[in-house]
Amino acid sequence: MKIGFFTDSYFPEIDGVTYTIKLWREELERMGHEVYVIYPDGDYEPGDREIPVRSLPNPFYAGYRIPLTRRPSTLPDLDVVHCHGPAPIGLLGRYYARQHGLPSIYTHHTPLEEYFHQNVKFESVANGLSRLYVPLENAFLESFDIVTASTERIERDVDHVQLPVGIDMDFFQPTEEDWYPDRTVVGYSGRLSMEKNVSEILRAAEECPEYDFVVVGEGPYRDSLERHAPDNVELREFLPREDLPVFYSSIDAFLTASTADTLGLSTLEANACGTPVAAADVPPFDRTIGPDNGERFAYGDLESMVEAIETCLATERETREAVERYSVGYTMDNLEQLYHDVPLSREEAAVAADSPWRISEEERS
Repeated sequence: MKIGFFTDSYFPEIDGVTYTIKLWREELERMGHEVYVIYPDGDYEPGDREIPVRSLPNPFYAGYRIPLTRRPSTLPDLDVVHCHGPAPIGLLGRYYARQHGLPSIYTHHTPLEEYFHQNVKFESVANGLSRLYVPLENAFLESFDIVTASTERIERDVDHVQLPVGIDMDFFQPTEEDWYPDRTVVGYSGRLSMEKNVSEILRAAEECPEYDFVVVGEGPYRDSLERHAPDNVELREFLPREDLPVFYSSIDAFLTASTADTLGLSTLEANACGTPVAAADVPPFDRTIGPDNGERFAYGDLESMVEAIETCLATERETREAVERYSVGYTMDNLEQLYHDVPLSREEAAVAADSPWRISEEERS
């Protein structure tokens, strides 16, 4: 099967969507499919079946680019279109599918309206942009045969199939190597941007001078974080992917105060390496982080956050076992089935996908 991934987020930019596309592509090609990635060009040399689209720098969000256009006739013949975002390349994918009468799938990765609230100065303007944007994205999603999302709730008025992006459990596992053998370290890995609320980690560090905090990542807020970081915080650049299992295994707890994740892939990767997670009690962590793999805290409540960290450090948990259901093997089996079932209605496709990710109310508490 020839599958087209249409995405507005790709290398050299590093984020959860980029790594998800990379992992899904590798897994699908291992299963015998051909996967083509159509993405905005940039400072990245395309490899086999990677097709850049001419683009411009994004003045509103550093590191990302604004694609222009590419004639659909210049794209390869595909069997299925899979879009990973609602921006111009996602629109190109949807147009290509309609023009060629192909089945189409959309994966909802990011609630973009959160970025309006995080990056627009005036709340009234942000609210207005959200009210305009969300119905437009709803209409766009309705045009696809199947919509998938990592959790049950995606804040969109469309039926969808629950399909977590998946963790490479063979890659992310506890390591013997320990970077911090004589220190108690609380860690974070991800983009250093407003919606990730990394400044909350600095607040926790000030409140817990007896612990060391290591923040790994890049993004527009790095300079500000470096200026305000207390002495017990170390900021590191993004690690090579092969070093992440060692980092996750070396830290004693993973801390995130993000309010804009759809799954929180790095938190589950840390769990797969045996490390508990302290996360804000907001979606998706109210679905993915519970007593078996970590603690949740009230966002913005410093005392609650510190208590969650302390509990993670003091409690033994089988965190890897708790996230086995998010293994990418389950995801790929279900995704491949969806590709074959895409002519079905959404309701029928959802039943056909044997989801192991439903979380009971007891698990959420």
